[in-house]
Parts: sequence; structure tokens; C-alpha cells
Amino acid sequence: MTEFDIFKNLVQDTIDRLAVLAKESTYIKSEYYDLYDVKRGLRDINGKGVLTGLTEISDIISSVKDDEGKSVPCEGQLFYRGIHIKELVGGFAESGKRYGFEESAYLLLFGALPTQSQLDEFVDILSGFRRLPSSFVRDIIMKAPTSDMMISLSRSVLTLYSYDNAPDDITITNVLRQCLQLIAQFPLIAVYGYNVYKHYFDTDCLFIRKPKADYSTAENILYLLREDGKFSALEAELLDICLVLHAEHGGGNNSSFTTHVVSSSGTDTYSSMAASLGSLKGPRHGGANIKVVKMIEDMKDNLTDFSDDSVKNYLERLLNKDGFDHSGLIYGMGHAVYSLSDPRADLLKSYVRELAKEKNVQGEFEIYEQIEKLAPAVISKKRNIYKGVSCNIDFYSGFVYNLLGLPVELFTPIFAVSRVVGWSAHRIEELSNNGKIIRPGYNAVCEHTDYVPIEDRK
Repeated sequence: MTEFDIFKNLVQDTIDRLAVLAKESTYIKSEYYDLYDVKRGLRDINGKGVLTGLTEISDIISSVKDDEGKSVPCEGQLFYRGIHIKELVGGFAESGKRYGFEESAYLLLFGALPTQSQLDEFVDILSGFRRLPSSFVRDIIMKAPTSDMMISLSRSVLTLYSYDNAPDDITITNVLRQCLQLIAQFPLIAVYGYNVYKHYFDTDCLFIRKPKADYSTAENILYLLREDGKFSALEAELLDICLVLHAEHGGGNNSSFTTHVVSSSGTDTYSSMAASLGSLKGPRHGGANIKVVKMIEDMKDNLTDFSDDSVKNYLERLLNKDGFDHSGLIYGMGHAVYSLSDPRADLLKSYVRELAKEKNVQGEFEIYEQIEKLAPAVISKKRNIYKGVSCNIDFYSGFVYNLLGLPVELFTPIFAVSRVVGWSAHRIEELSNNGKIIRPGYNAVCEHTDYVPIEDRK
């Protein structure tokens, strides 16, 4: 035990006592939010986000106007730079053996689908940037390894600032260069961090493999992660689809809004990306698919009969905080924006069925389908739902990652490997428009008091 650990133990009782004071002194009565018409979470009672900005990067549609001008829920739609996500993914599928993540990244960054020569040029740039500074793995990733890969990723991103000759230059040319570099480097940092973690904490054999120049992002992730470097074409294609579907989701999601907020201050790219990683690390944002997988495992451990009645009963117990993690949530169900359907979940499900067949786990896939079918009615019966409820992309993505053999420690980092594209596009958009620093209003509800000299305080 270090001297610091000894001191920390000595003061723990004091910290516990002070923590009570800190919580009590910052508690705000819930009725005040209604009194001052505060949109908590920047959302109204129907879950609709408060308008705080404009974007051309992507568009999310979850409702339409009826004949009377009232907003009514509709099947969810997602557009990347004006192109429907289903058309985009369908284009990759129809063209045969072509991976779509790099093409989607080009679209999100530059506003149009690339020609073949433009795509080849873009892929060559990413391939050239797909390397880390000399001794970076040894000096940074292998020093003080952590069990949380998002912390490893954030630390490495911030450290890359020190290796950049122009880290604080926020001209679009320099920021684009930094973003392309990070898009290429994120997969290496994530996988290398995990391999080091497994070596130090689980005493697994450590292997650090260089990426292949002719591999896509998805192929390289599987190649770098697996000890034998082998994977099937279907595995790589499905991971590529996951990367495409997670790459962007509007300027209002928590991590992309963080990108806008932090970028509006004029800070550097590395600090902006680290802030967005901190947002994504939160279980309310990036960790939902892990919860889905663990929830399904808990259900399989507790049920012997998977009839509709038994599954309904299990789901009802979840909502009553009488099962799994006692949170009162059915993970993977519902979304802040979508109501009737999440188009990403619909797309992913169509590909999952094929991989489940290849892996011979159709029975488990049927459990997911069963929950997807039953949960909306169970939730609607128990809760006041202002809009429809359906499964979101997290519901199936964790299952996909499990089938691909991705460890749960990498679920959220793989999300980041994809979403760094969206963050990059939003950062450039914020800087290009040269707006004001983002500073929303907060009403103070504390009472004003007089200063009391220290000798008179109680």
C-alpha cells in the first residue's frame, strides 16, 4: 500500500461526511423545474429536443404532421448528408464485396458520395495515417494499463497532442488533418489497449500486430484483435455495417453536442475528442449494448421456460425493479428521438439473422426477436408513454459484437471508432460557421445571505 493509499483511507470517513453535505447543498426541488419552465436534459415532456443549433451533417425523422398540423409518430428515418441510411447501406450491399465505412466517412466529412478515384485517394490517406508515433505503444499504452478501454483511448488521444507540431492550429486544413489521423488511429489505440489490458490483468499472451494497408477499418479491427488474425467475409461485412450505422446521429446526441460545445470555445482537436469520449463513456450514452447483453444473460439464467408468458413476466419484473440490476429499465428498448422504429436497428437485424445462422445460434437470436415483440406492450401498460416505443440499435449491436467475439470491454470503444467520424464532421461544421461560444442560461434558485466572519459561524 502506498503512502497515498494510506492517507486516502485515513480521510475516507471525513470525505463520506462531506459528501452528504455536498449532496444536500446542491439538491434542487423538482417542482422548481416546472416553475421556471426548465427543459431538463434539453428535452420537452414529449422527449423532443430543444432547438439549439443547425446542422447539415445528418437528419433524424421520427414524426410527421397530420392533416390538422399535429405531430404524430412515424417510422424512424436517418439521413447522412441527405441520403437515407437504408439507401446508403443498400448501395454497399448491391455492389458486392465493398466495405462502406470509409465511403460513409467521406460522405459525412465532405457532403457528397465519392467517385471511385476520390474514394481510393481517401482510403490511401487513412491507410497512411493508420500508425502510431514511434514507441507510442510502449511509452503510453503499455504504461499504467487500465481495465477501462475508454480511459485508455482518452489518455492516448490527449497524449497525441504532444506529438503534433501544430496542435492548437484550428484552421480547417489542420483540423481536417488531425481528424483524419484520429479516424485512422482510433482502431489501433482501442485494440492495442485491450491487448495490453488482457496481458497485464489476465496474463494473456501479448501480441501487437501492425495493420494491413489493404484492409478496411472493419477488417483491420478483427485482424488486430484476433490472435490468429483470421475472420470470415461475413464477419467483416457485419462489423463494417455496425461502423456505418454508429458513425453519426445528429448534432443533439450527447457526445456530438459535447463536440459543438467544446469546439465553440476554440480549443484543440485532441481536447475536443477527449471530451466527446468522456461523454460516450457514460452508461446512459455509449454503454447500453453491454447492458442488453448482460440482461439477456440474466434472463437465460433465470428462465427455463421461454414461452411468451414467461418472458412477459420477466420483463414486467424488470420494470418493477425486481430483476437484473433493479434499474426499472428494459435495456435496448426506447430511444430519445425515435418512437415507432429505429432504422439502424431494422437494418442491423436483417444482417444479424444471417450471422446467427453462420454461428449456429439461431435460438438466441429468436430470444432477441421475442423480447423485441413483447417489450413495447409491457412498457406501454406500465408507463405513461408520450410516444411509441421500439427497440434501438443497442438492442442488436451487443449481440452482433458477441457473435464476432468482441470482448465487452471493447463495445463502447468500437462505438467511438465509428462515431469519431461524426464528431469530426460536427467539429469542422462548428469551426466553419464561426459561431459564438455556446453558453446556455441557468437560473439561480439559491437564497442570498450575508457573509459571516469565521469566529461567528456555527
